[in-house]
Amino acid sequence: MIKQFMSRQFLVFLITGGLAAVVNFGSRIIYNQWVDFSIAVVLAYLTGMVTAFVLARYFVFTDSGLSMQRSALWFVVVNMVAVMQTWAISMLLAYYLLPRAGFTQLIPEISHAVGVVVPVFTSYLGHKRFSFK
Repeated sequence: MIKQFMSRQFLVFLITGGLAAVVNFGSRIIYNQWVDFSIAVVLAYLTGMVTAFVLARYFVFTDSGLSMQRSALWFVVVNMVAVMQTWAISMLLAYYLLPRAGFTQLIPEISHAVGVVVPVFTSYLGHKRFSFK
């Protein structure tokens, strides 16, 4: 399984995913101007997810045998798992772990950044096996 993470495809996935993560992270800051942190995390994830789908379809999994609609459906399913991971980790860090560890600054930013990074590996495997097989 580790071999899958030592490929050119995974490297391109990391780059395109990194771009989508920047969109995710940046849009959360913008959304947070109008809605609370919890909702902003979910809205930002959706924004990043659309970005990630387009980039993955055209740059990472270019030989997908699935139709655009089928890929999009599986992409949403895989990302539903990932958004739950992102949200749970972000909330756990923001409201429990970081404050108890004495952090007082940048708590939403740190929490959300860690929450966005964690699902990288599970998402890659899910997209490779389901979304773009």
